[in-house]
Amino acid sequence: MLKNIALAAMSLLLSFSFARAQEKEKTTSGWFERIHLGGYMQVRYNGLFQTNPKLECEQCDEAWGGDENSFSLRRLRFKIYGQIHPRVFFYFQPDFAKSVGESNHVGRLKDAYFDLGLDRNNEFRLRIGQSKVPFGYENMQSSSQRLPLDRDDALNSGLKDERDVGVFFYWANSQQRNMMTELKKDGMKHSGDFGVFALGIYNGQTANHEDRNGKFHVVSRFSLPIQIGNQVIEPGIQAYRGRYVLQETSPEIKSYETKEYLDERAAVSFVLYPRPFGIQAEYVVGKGPEFNKETQKTEIQNLQGGYVTFSYLAGNLIPFTRIQYYDGGKKHELDARSYTVKELELGLEWQPMKAFELVAMYTFSNRRYEDFQLQNNQQAGSLLRLQAQLNF
Repeated sequence: MLKNIALAAMSLLLSFSFARAQEKEKTTSGWFERIHLGGYMQVRYNGLFQTNPKLECEQCDEAWGGDENSFSLRRLRFKIYGQIHPRVFFYFQPDFAKSVGESNHVGRLKDAYFDLGLDRNNEFRLRIGQSKVPFGYENMQSSSQRLPLDRDDALNSGLKDERDVGVFFYWANSQQRNMMTELKKDGMKHSGDFGVFALGIYNGQTANHEDRNGKFHVVSRFSLPIQIGNQVIEPGIQAYRGRYVLQETSPEIKSYETKEYLDERAAVSFVLYPRPFGIQAEYVVGKGPEFNKETQKTEIQNLQGGYVTFSYLAGNLIPFTRIQYYDGGKKHELDARSYTVKELELGLEWQPMKAFELVAMYTFSNRRYEDFQLQNNQQAGSLLRLQAQLNF
């Protein structure tokens, strides 16, 4: 029902827009002259003062944990993008720092989409292709902009890689879009222009995975930046719902025959942009698949969690701290692995020039993560993590 309503609404928007106005394409320059290149590279070291090599986070950073710590390429991304027509914007981004099996630094698609403007000012637009799903503020932030080295467990557990293939409707007026652009230019670590209102449908199996049940997820988000004197706040609310098919299960696990589970979440967000003191906080509740060691099954269970990040903008230095908590499953991992996460991070970002920044972050973590193969597993410890980032 939701799938049909969303599809019908988007079809009406598209036909209405192009029935009202037809623009002549500007031919003052070729489309290839409007193409831009950019990207960033992150090099990490996670092994300083590590107290527990068994403490790790699969979804955060594959190089976190273990006895043999070394330098790693966390991200190596190239962005190719451009407004090739007054109503058409495209964006393509591969990443060459992924691991597939025994192979490292394998190229993998991150983004491949185009925006189709539905009005003269592109205040109404459709985003078609593989892109970020509009759920959560920190999920929307580029990893080149985020202060903590990894996204929080609670909201990111719903969307590994933050992306999927789908169609998303975005709306924001010109004033609000300009405010978002200015916030990013001023170094406010803004999430980017994902509209004030968003509504979309997507496959639901996350980026670079084919759909397994023909049932779309439906997502909606409302997030509004508000100027109050010299300060800007941005409250937001978002939710999604769908049916998720487990991708990896132990042979012995008792799961639904189709491995299809209800997957639904709602979250609230609040941001006070650092001028100079900043706050970023989110909290999510919902239901989803989670391994239950008492019944030895993967079952639909409640989940909840969130984080709060405090920061202070002091020239080219930004000290920050994040506290996070999560209790629930991670549907992308083996048997929808069960988690309880309690974590404190203390960090400092130094950016002496736009092309380079350095982050040091000390993490105190207590994590319970259990599946059929690894039961009664709780790990606690601390470590200092370093990251050097090149922006171009």
